[in-house]
Amino acid sequence: MTQAEIIAALKAFIALADASEAEFEAMALKVFTYQFRNNEPYKRFCLQRGRTPLSVRRWRDIPAVPITAFKDLTLSCSPPEAAERVFMTSGTTQGIRGRSYHPTLDVWKRSMLVNFRARFMRGRERIRMGILFPDETELPNSSLATYLSLAKRECGTPDSETFINAAGLDLDGLLSTLEQAEKSGEPYALLGASYSFVPVLLAASGRRFTLPPGSRILDTGGFKGQSRELGPDEFYDGLSAAFGVPRSSCINMYGMTELSSQLYDDGNAVCPSVKSGPHWIRSRVVDPLTGVDLPGGERGVIVHHDLAHFNCVAAILTEDAGEIVPGGFRLLGRVDGEASKGCSVAVAEFLAAARG
Repeated sequence: MTQAEIIAALKAFIALADASEAEFEAMALKVFTYQFRNNEPYKRFCLQRGRTPLSVRRWRDIPAVPITAFKDLTLSCSPPEAAERVFMTSGTTQGIRGRSYHPTLDVWKRSMLVNFRARFMRGRERIRMGILFPDETELPNSSLATYLSLAKRECGTPDSETFINAAGLDLDGLLSTLEQAEKSGEPYALLGASYSFVPVLLAASGRRFTLPPGSRILDTGGFKGQSRELGPDEFYDGLSAAFGVPRSSCINMYGMTELSSQLYDDGNAVCPSVKSGPHWIRSRVVDPLTGVDLPGGERGVIVHHDLAHFNCVAAILTEDAGEIVPGGFRLLGRVDGEASKGCSVAVAEFLAAARG
């Protein structure tokens, strides 16, 4: 398939109301074939594993690339210099940032909006939003900045605002807006990186709001390396108390630069919550050394197969620990111990194969 053909096929697949296991598998094999033929480092890795489009018959057998490989190699099916957008990881390893190349953002945007409307908007066309993160004009290489800017533009009311920019947090503006929202009777949504909420909670200590019914909060990621760490229960208790939003309406989005789709929970009344994605992404929990699926409820390393990430690699071996449970998976933090060693071995094997 050409790039235009794979993009058209993915847009049509995302537009489906749902997809069976067989339908996902058929699309996954098409994406794998496209990436095998056009992504040379990935092709070398697959050949070293004895996996080709002729031999792979199940999506679970598609080789997964360790996530840190994005910092060491250019993984792109199209010329990287022709990319419409390059998303870069925020973390660094000796000054090196992982990169995902997007020849077009059409598929990325379609994936984000269809999923966001289903999992966060929940039937509402628009809602007034407050964004606790810089927008994409300030951080063009941030997938999160693009995500939140798109959410505000397509799903926010005209009076939605961004409260963090190069000058820092506009706390006074935020508190004033929350007071207005509290009196308006209209639902309000506050969205941002998890760590962006911490200074708000600290600076507004003692201030309490009761946002109208239907209000909701979306936080993304965690806090490590950004601010003082909070346990999830402490964090969501703080959000609920400060803004008058029940924990069941405090939604966590799990995403990463190395994917083109996001996964959500249905609120955090209980932690750890169960996360799941749309029908164009599947998640597994594996033994990092063998790549073999682990039984449900057993802790291992999470692998995501994101068909929307068509230009790089769709199958990603993360460094996140988790377990498969009914309805999705539970995220259990970063890998450690033997699992961490297994991820390191997987990275070394991938780099050796990909570099030939």
